[in-house]
Amino acid sequence: MDKFIAIVASLFYFLAIATIIPGLVNQTGIKAKAVLIFAATALLLHAWLLSDLIIHPNGQNLSILNVGSLISFIIGLVMSGAMLKTRLWFMLPVVYGFAAINLSAAASLPGSFITHMEDNLPLLVHIFLALFSYSTLTIGALYALQLAWLDHKLKKKKSLAINPNLPPLLQIERQLFRIILIGNLLLTGTLITGFVFIEEIFAQGKAHKGILSIIAWVVYTVLLWGHYQKGWRGRKVTWFAIAGAFILTLAYFGSRFVREFILH
Repeated sequence: MDKFIAIVASLFYFLAIATIIPGLVNQTGIKAKAVLIFAATALLLHAWLLSDLIIHPNGQNLSILNVGSLISFIIGLVMSGAMLKTRLWFMLPVVYGFAAINLSAAASLPGSFITHMEDNLPLLVHIFLALFSYSTLTIGALYALQLAWLDHKLKKKKSLAINPNLPPLLQIERQLFRIILIGNLLLTGTLITGFVFIEEIFAQGKAHKGILSIIAWVVYTVLLWGHYQKGWRGRKVTWFAIAGAFILTLAYFGSRFVREFILH
């Protein structure tokens, strides 16, 4: 049953992608209502399957694939909501494709990492902040890539300015730094709750998460300082945003991947 739901959800994700891409390629209007219907259906099925995969009789199954699928769901939900206010067509095929792949992997490949959050509210708060900080900063990395791509094409005089499906460059830049600021605040909360509520955070097997998360926080803080105080823009901003997201990915998934797939 789980695999069937994953297939149907993935189908709706790809229908949304198929509705978007022709408009981007041909610079024609995109049927926003159709995209929204397909995406909303996919997200509802995604949420249904996640509840079945994560909620376990013995606790919560937070395997690496389930967490990855949950993060892709959060990103897809946020980006689909933002689609109603701004033109995000360039990024949505990547977001929906990523969600479909993660969902299919979580439903098809076995994995188990049982935890008990219902009896540990501080841990629940910490995990909530970690999930949303990572999701937000991943969205920031996607914005940075879109910003770099548009800037490159405009410099090459590819006449992107007349494409009605792409947002203005300055609008993307403002949204990028707003997203990174929110994500870094959430990451700050994640670090604080981790230090306060998680015992032996720098113990063997846990130290890399704390150290890499702190490094990522420094990267994003420097990026924000550089932009607001020094006027940083362009390629430097893109590299900082991608580097921060990459470091967080190593922090959140590095050791879990080794334990669940290599040493299992």
